[in-house]
Amino acid sequence: MPKVLETPLGRITVVEDVIATIAGLAAMDCYGLVGMASRRQVKDSISELLGRENPGRGVEVRIQGDEVEVDLYIVVSYGTNIYEVAQNVRDKVRYVLNETVGVEVDRVNIFVQGVRVATER
Repeated sequence: MPKVLETPLGRITVVEDVIATIAGLAAMDCYGLVGMASRRQVKDSISELLGRENPGRGVEVRIQGDEVEVDLYIVVSYGTNIYEVAQNVRDKVRYVLNETVGVEVDRVNIFVQGVRVATER
């Protein structure tokens, strides 16, 4: 169900995929995060085969009424403090979604799916 924002000039409808894409891009900007883990392997595998990058990979968004909940499935860098990385990702995603879309996120759930040695970018 899309998020509907009422303004004096009209209605803005934002679908879950847009929120997931913005959340994924915001998360990937955080220190200690080396990647996102796929929760929808078939869809993400097809995107990879077609040569498309999926910034919403590893992000699930649920909208029920006025409540917005975001699940992030992440892979962290070996040697970093997992708790700190998760907190940074949570704060950044909340801030970016509020600033860019105007959506107040009620919950950001972080699921650490793996640890990987970070390579130079």
